[in-house]
Amino acid sequence: MPVFLVVIEEYFSDVTVLILEYRFLVFLFLCVGFSMAAKDEVRRNKTTLQTILRADHRLILNMVDEKGLLTRREYNNLKSMKGDDEGLINELLDKIMDKGDDTCRAFLELLQTDEEIKNTFPELKKIQWTNTSLLHTPVQASSAEHGDGPSQEKWKPKQYELNSRPTGLCVIMNNENFKDGFGQRRGTDQDAQSLAEVFSWLGFRVLMCKDQTRDQMDQALKCFASLSDLSQLQQFSVQEWSGNRFTDLQEAPKHGDAFICSILSHGEGSGVIGIDGNYLSIKDITGTFKVTDHSTLTGKPKVFLIQGFGGIGGDCSSYLPDTDFLVAHSGQPSYRNTTSGTWFIQSVCRQLREGCSRGEDISIIFRDVIDEVSKKEVPGRPLGPQIPQFGSTLRKALVFSPHRS
Repeated sequence: MPVFLVVIEEYFSDVTVLILEYRFLVFLFLCVGFSMAAKDEVRRNKTTLQTILRADHRLILNMVDEKGLLTRREYNNLKSMKGDDEGLINELLDKIMDKGDDTCRAFLELLQTDEEIKNTFPELKKIQWTNTSLLHTPVQASSAEHGDGPSQEKWKPKQYELNSRPTGLCVIMNNENFKDGFGQRRGTDQDAQSLAEVFSWLGFRVLMCKDQTRDQMDQALKCFASLSDLSQLQQFSVQEWSGNRFTDLQEAPKHGDAFICSILSHGEGSGVIGIDGNYLSIKDITGTFKVTDHSTLTGKPKVFLIQGFGGIGGDCSSYLPDTDFLVAHSGQPSYRNTTSGTWFIQSVCRQLREGCSRGEDISIIFRDVIDEVSKKEVPGRPLGPQIPQFGSTLRKALVFSPHRS
């Protein structure tokens, strides 16, 4: 090869390297600048965000938790903070910034795209965001439309579809009048009524069996799990919530998109007691609804609320037979007011009304139940606080909505 061609080749080779190095440096500079932009955006607007978000710190804290922007410990620590709302928001923003740019960018997207947040904090519209390109794919544009890029589902958890009417069945086992020295569980009818009111409000068909023995509870639950032999339900004197009271069963029940079961009875160890004094374990109760090839509840959420006055213990995770289950029990000690009902069930009903109105996931609602009940005090009783428990194998967010007729 001629000498001058060798020189030209080496020259262009050097130029190519320089160009590639330059482009890499520019790319690196842009990446660094972009990675700092989201965090700087939060820091720049921190005071304004404190003022705006303090109006409903509970909502923003729950929404951030739903998006997975906090660890469970961080969420619980913030939720239990004492002091003013602005201090909590300040701490929340600091934690968001400490987690880096990806978390800050997800937080900014939440503030600018979530409809509930925009409606709750309309002042957010007045913020002049310096760089609106920090957002990920817009909410209305999904990866299916563009072929690539992050999907909206990354930031909004998948939910169970609850489209049936009624939404599903809510079955209440209400034991009040016991034999063999157990006496009467006064106040339990108030629990049954409160459950009927809130779940009918959420679009469920509510059925109740009253004063069942251990075997009757077991057989009735098997009937409700299969709904294969409806004639058997008659022997359990099933009643239906209609208007504002329980009446005779009107027509054969059907499974919808969700199932609720609440057992109201005396408790012992890891189970409940029939009116005959015999014991039915929670594991047997939930196991009745384990997935089978012919079950119409396969893949659908199944929620069990166990109120056992006298004490129910044990880790709720041991009562979960399959996926798509949530089990919550009253814990021990378990307190019951003979007029107004039990602490646990009344808190569940109250928190469902508040949380479902805000569109909260059921796991958030049950954490609020634990928080409320555990803070209640009984003067002169040395048994300590009542701490309910819940465990879950739900695969998606479970969000109940008030029924719209």
